[in-house]
Amino acid sequence: MMWNWEQPDWPRFTWKQDVLASLEQQFLLRAAEFAGTVKHLRQEDHAQLVVEAMSIEAVTTSEIEGEILDRASVVSSIRRQLGLTTDSRRTPPAEQGISEVVVDASRTFAEPLTDTTLFRWHSMLFRNRRDLAEVGSYRTHQEPMEVISFGRDLNQPKVHFVAPPSGRVPQEMEALCGWFNQTAPGGVNPLPAITRAGIVHLYFESIHPFEDGNGRIGRVVSEKAIDQVIGHVTYTSLAAALLARRKDYYQALEEASRHNEITAWLEWFAQAALDAQQRTIDLVEFLLGKARFFEGLRGQLNTRQEKVLLRMFAEGPSGFKGGLSAGNYAKITGAPSTTVTRDLADLVQLRALTRTGERRYARYHLNIKGDG
Repeated sequence: MMWNWEQPDWPRFTWKQDVLASLEQQFLLRAAEFAGTVKHLRQEDHAQLVVEAMSIEAVTTSEIEGEILDRASVVSSIRRQLGLTTDSRRTPPAEQGISEVVVDASRTFAEPLTDTTLFRWHSMLFRNRRDLAEVGSYRTHQEPMEVISFGRDLNQPKVHFVAPPSGRVPQEMEALCGWFNQTAPGGVNPLPAITRAGIVHLYFESIHPFEDGNGRIGRVVSEKAIDQVIGHVTYTSLAAALLARRKDYYQALEEASRHNEITAWLEWFAQAALDAQQRTIDLVEFLLGKARFFEGLRGQLNTRQEKVLLRMFAEGPSGFKGGLSAGNYAKITGAPSTTVTRDLADLVQLRALTRTGERRYARYHLNIKGDG
């Protein structure tokens, strides 16, 4: 089998733009909707949007690679880098590294893509990795760069892809960065947002330029591609959508790596990008709902209740895993059990919370729409 980079038309990718036209139009319309809606967020809610979107991207892009991060540490690191108030916890190296990457990528989204940019991100990710021969530089090892998985027989790995030899990586990356900058708005060959993002993701993963971290950095480059076309940071959180369909994601990449006609890959990627975009729009709607929620409860909450509700909103749309318990309430407020019971009953009566279960199994959820 010949991989895409071994074929004579590499890297001259071809695709049917008419297949993608309606998807690109839908993405642009939603991007305009997002930009208009964000303007109505209060400053504190806009900050929460930024932190939430960045932390989702950091956590999910790592989880795709099998690395489970501590979300609270990621949030703390991002808030610290953005100059926002946060706790004084010590952030582990993995959480610190990916947090630095997503923050830096948002700050520099409009800049051209260069080796320097990629090396900086790689150094952020792996500055504490002693097992890597090259940190902050492209791979140079002589062994084949293979993407493999293991079944029941650990002695017979399945090879999903073989990347170009290390000796070819510098020239391949020079070509990729040149292509990326030429397809930006104002470049000699500008491309639509998700077409550009989908191509550069496949292009980058096909070269696999680093010893480790190719997936995480490749997804950041795709976000950069989108943000440049739209003209501002979109907080699309591609990784969350890709994680939700991880098996299909790997399969689509593997199939696309066998040829350079990539319409099927771009159509698949476009659907994932639209899903990611909708998740971000839903997050904005959640934060707007927060403002309406507290406005409707003005003058009816005691300080304990307000503190708990703010803490629940800080968890984002998914809220507390499994719902808020009386124990959670007591831990947040320090209130005795009788006060906790009374406060929670009042919040249910005010339709601020809904309750499921009884007695010690009771769990409480935000009632943003005021149902009940």
